[in-house]
Amino acid sequence: METVEMNSVSLKRPRSEDDVANADEIKRQKILQKSQAGNDSEQSIETVTEQPEDTKNEIIPNEENEEQEEEELEDSDEDGDPESFADMMKHGLTESDVGITKFVSSHKGFSGILKERYSDFVVHEIGKDGRVSHLDDFSVPVDDEDPSEETFTVLSDEDKQRLEELQLFKNKETSVAIEVIEDTKEKRTVIHQAVKSLFPGLETKTEDRDGKKYIIAYHAAGKKALANPRKHSWPKSRGSYCHFVLYKENKDTMDAINVLSKFLRVKPNIFSYMGTKDKRAITVQEIAVLRITAQRLAHLNKCLMNFKLGNFSYKNHPLKLGELQGNHFTVVLRNITGTDEQVEQAMHSLREIGFINYYGMQRFGTTAVPTYQIGRAILQNNWNEVMDLILKPRPGAEKGYLVKCREEWAKTKDPAAALKKLPVKRCVEGQLLRGLLKFGMKNIISAFGIIPRNNRLMYIHSYQSYVWNNMVSKRIEEYGLRAVPGDLILKGATAVHIEEGDVDNYTIHDVVMPLPGFDVIYPKHKIGEAYKEMLVADNLDINNMRHKIRDYSLSGAYRKIIIRPQNVNWEVVAYDDPKIPLFTTDLDKLEGKPLPVLPTDGKFRALKMEFSLPPSTYATMAIREVLKMDTSIKNQTQLNTTWLR
Repeated sequence: METVEMNSVSLKRPRSEDDVANADEIKRQKILQKSQAGNDSEQSIETVTEQPEDTKNEIIPNEENEEQEEEELEDSDEDGDPESFADMMKHGLTESDVGITKFVSSHKGFSGILKERYSDFVVHEIGKDGRVSHLDDFSVPVDDEDPSEETFTVLSDEDKQRLEELQLFKNKETSVAIEVIEDTKEKRTVIHQAVKSLFPGLETKTEDRDGKKYIIAYHAAGKKALANPRKHSWPKSRGSYCHFVLYKENKDTMDAINVLSKFLRVKPNIFSYMGTKDKRAITVQEIAVLRITAQRLAHLNKCLMNFKLGNFSYKNHPLKLGELQGNHFTVVLRNITGTDEQVEQAMHSLREIGFINYYGMQRFGTTAVPTYQIGRAILQNNWNEVMDLILKPRPGAEKGYLVKCREEWAKTKDPAAALKKLPVKRCVEGQLLRGLLKFGMKNIISAFGIIPRNNRLMYIHSYQSYVWNNMVSKRIEEYGLRAVPGDLILKGATAVHIEEGDVDNYTIHDVVMPLPGFDVIYPKHKIGEAYKEMLVADNLDINNMRHKIRDYSLSGAYRKIIIRPQNVNWEVVAYDDPKIPLFTTDLDKLEGKPLPVLPTDGKFRALKMEFSLPPSTYATMAIREVLKMDTSIKNQTQLNTTWLR
């Protein structure tokens, strides 16, 4: 799966309208106001936990159910002052803990703040045809088959609530009756259209009751109707999939799709996309949805916060994960300390040489138990260790209810008792505890299997990434930035060794290294042996990476060790106000907002940079090479707490 950044590199963030929009940010600001009496600089420490993203900024109509309550609990953060948070983050990971130790450039590093505002980090998806996704058109394709605009307003909120409960089988009613006020044939037709288009799976008929006309809504084909949008209502001449550009702010891709599906009252699995994008950023990407009209999608622009949908078209195919060329990044590093010469050297090196293609810190989690440790235990078939690592108490920054859950587990080893301490059941801990309740403590494998497959595989992929990072650092330390005999290069999809006589035909940019697995080969020099030694130390056999559970068998893969970004551009600008945006977004352009006016000699300097990267590479690792700073949350938190003092 494609990966784009998830965590901010610096946690120094002035108050801005972006941040104050979130309730958890307001808490943090209050904490800092208390700790900074007499300090003019209002800064906040971003509490980082493994958590689903929030949906509180959306207007979710009539959603008072348990699921929303869980989301709100997931979004709430434990209060704590920056000093104690920094103390807790001492238990987190640093780059060296996960093998990130080398740089390729020779320039002197300098400091800067990444994601001071989430709008300082913008991602535009690059499709498989090389086209960069932009939101630049809100118009809807003209289609005589589309319902009238009145379709979206004819039903009352109460009617919509009742219809939604009927559609989702939330009550025992088999039908919903809607009285037709101002009865005309045209009015009845609009209500019929509204029910069928807004609530897929429901059919309608007209009935006379006590001299009044009612539209009766009922289920067309049982529970399958919701998952399979109505086929007969979709014109044959129109492509089955509506493709659109999703512009989102401070939301991750899956969170955005869940919100869209709630508003459209459909299952999230009818949406498809090519890659997941960062939360703390502005991102622009293509989405496809099965048999939902552009008109319905465009209507969401009136009621959704943090999202905009546009550039609609109908096509006959969905989108597939990984079917993209990469992403184009526009990044602002604020309050940089480097001289113009240092910046030029750093950016020239990024453009000409590139950066080490490390897996970024977000691959390994943010708590005191790294995800790669759980992955290693899975590969060792040590299921008691897997259970223990996920559920045991751990030092560091975590939500209060998780702390209580872990304490209960350590005290009782009773999944039911621990689960009672956990109001949010959809987290990994809650899913595992439910599994243990269902299958028993002697069947941890089946209990663990309740966790969604992608989440389970994340752990073993994290271990692969951990090995790869460490081996690449050893490779660069041993042989530098040149291709050497025994290195691996790809010929098509096949890896081959560089022979002595061919070494001059290749550069470091051709060299790949394997993620460990049963279907890869290893370098024929010291690093090949280093792979074996590292896995032996972890009680694993590099020659037997097949697991008795097929899902956890690792075939392996190859990854370039140096990435040279494309389309690299940069500019140093001066500014006075840390709240002012330093470039215009797609939405700014659509709304006609002018370019920000910047002073020629401001109090602060910022580095604006643009570059394109292939899928599965980490922009934070490119930025790390420019700044030569540790991008771990642990390191940045310690730096910022010192700065606050």
